Amino acid sequence: MIGSVIRSVPFRVISGFFVGLFSVIQAEPLRVVSQTVGTDELLLAVAAPEQIAALSHIAREKEYSAVADEAVNYAQIGRGDAETILKFRPDLVLVADYSRGELVSQLKRAGVELMSFDQYATMDDALENLRRLARRLGPDAEVRAADVIANVEQRMTTLADRLEGVRPVKVIAPSTYGIISGGGTTFQDLCNHAAAENLAITVGELTGHADIPRERMLTWPVEQVVLAGYDLEQTIEPFLTLIPFRFMEAVKERRVALIEPYMFGSVSHYRLDGYEQLARQLHPERFEED
Repeated sequence: MIGSVIRSVPFRVISGFFVGLFSVIQAEPLRVVSQTVGTDELLLAVAAPEQIAALSHIAREKEYSAVADEAVNYAQIGRGDAETILKFRPDLVLVADYSRGELVSQLKRAGVELMSFDQYATMDDALENLRRLARRLGPDAEVRAADVIANVEQRMTTLADRLEGVRPVKVIAPSTYGIISGGGTTFQDLCNHAAAENLAITVGELTGHADIPRERMLTWPVEQVVLAGYDLEQTIEPFLTLIPFRFMEAVKERRVALIEPYMFGSVSHYRLDGYEQLARQLHPERFEED
C-alpha cells in the first residue's frame, strides 16, 4: 500500500521532499572547538554563537586573552585533553603548530576534522588566518571577517599616519626568566608598527627568545624598557635587583612602556591593540589630540 502511494506521488514532489530534508540536515550549525587562545580570538571574531562549542582553557584569562570578557559566555575545554574536547562533539577543532603533538594525533585518530594554524608572525598572517577560518564556517562568517579586516586596515593606516616621520625609540623587552625578545618574535612585530627600534636585533643581533647577554647589554643605548603589566612599580620591581637591569639608567629612572600582557604574545588580529598601546607609550606627543 505504501509503495502504491509513493508511486502515485509525482517525482518532483518526492525529489523536493528529499532536497528539503537534506537542506535541514546541512543547516545544522558546524560545532567548533578552539584549543588555543589565538584561535579563540579568531573564532569569536567570525563565528555565529551557535557554531562555538567550546573555547580554550585560558580563554577567560585576561593575561593571555584579548576576548576574556566575551569568552565567559561559552564553555571551555579544561586543560585541552582529547577526551574533554571530544565530549563537545566537535565537527572541527582549531589547533596551532604549538599544540601538543600527542593531542593532535589523538584527535586525528578520532576522525575529527582539524584546522591547524602555523603562520602568525605578522598582521598579514593573522588576517589570512581569519579569512581561512571564515571560509570554512560559511558566507555569514566571511562577511564578518571582511568587516573585521576593514576595521583593522583602517586603524593601521591611521596609526601609520600618526607615526610618519617619528624617530624610533630604542627599546628592549626583557623578562625575569633570563631571556630577551629578538628578531622573529611577536615583540619585534610590535616594534615594526609602533616606531620602536629593538636593540636586541640592531645591537645584540639576537633572534627569537634569546639568552640575555648580561655584560654586553650594559653598553646598549636603551631609552625605554617595554614590559607587560598594569602597574609600573609592581611590574618594574623585579628588575630593580636583577643584573644587569639594576645598573641600567632606563630602569633606575623608570623609563618603562607598559602594555597589557596579552598584547606581547598575540598571534591574532588583536595584536593591533598592542601596536596602538605601545605607540602611545613611546610617542605620546603624536596622540595629544586624543
